[in-house]
Amino acid sequence: MGIIVAIAAVIGVAAGTGAVDFSPTKTSVDTTKGSPILGSESAPITIIEFGDYQCPYCQKWNQNTKPILEQEYIETGKVKLVYIDFPIVGADSLDAHSSSYCADEQGLYWQYHDFLYKNQGHENNGWARSEKIKDLAAMLLGLDAEKFNACLDSGKYNSRVQENKNMATKSGARSTPTFIIIGPDGEGTQVSGAQPYSVFQSVIEEKLAT
Repeated sequence: MGIIVAIAAVIGVAAGTGAVDFSPTKTSVDTTKGSPILGSESAPITIIEFGDYQCPYCQKWNQNTKPILEQEYIETGKVKLVYIDFPIVGADSLDAHSSSYCADEQGLYWQYHDFLYKNQGHENNGWARSEKIKDLAAMLLGLDAEKFNACLDSGKYNSRVQENKNMATKSGARSTPTFIIIGPDGEGTQVSGAQPYSVFQSVIEEKLAT
């Protein structure tokens, strides 16, 4: 689905508190090529994450903040999450992101997503190249490695990842991770950086109250 959202505020990482710019802008975010929705499709709040599997700050957010959001908001039907590829760290990121859709073919997108971040190596040291990714994926419970490898070798999802990268840039993302939190009224708040749970909680609660 395509989402047209008015970005009403931008929360950054300045001094760890977040500088807020209340200049509203409108942008269209096409989420159709992104991840499967995590959570209920009818959830009133949507979080769009633009991330890179090689980004250490994305890993930090995925391991420290996302689990709490899942427990408090996603599993309770208040929030749904969509991940859009924004592979900007290096050339190896393409294989990592393309591989996520090969896992999705087997119904394992989010399990694989978390597995990649859990096993993230150093930026551009080769861990995310296709052959290394294959070795890593073979350790994921329930994944058919032969089918996964054939999918990755085909390069069938490379263009999808590139489209998502272009969409992320068009949507105002300049670094990873970047988030847009969209309320029931269609207005969004952009959050930059691996902000703690408290920042997301504050924005979500404000949007739920409107």
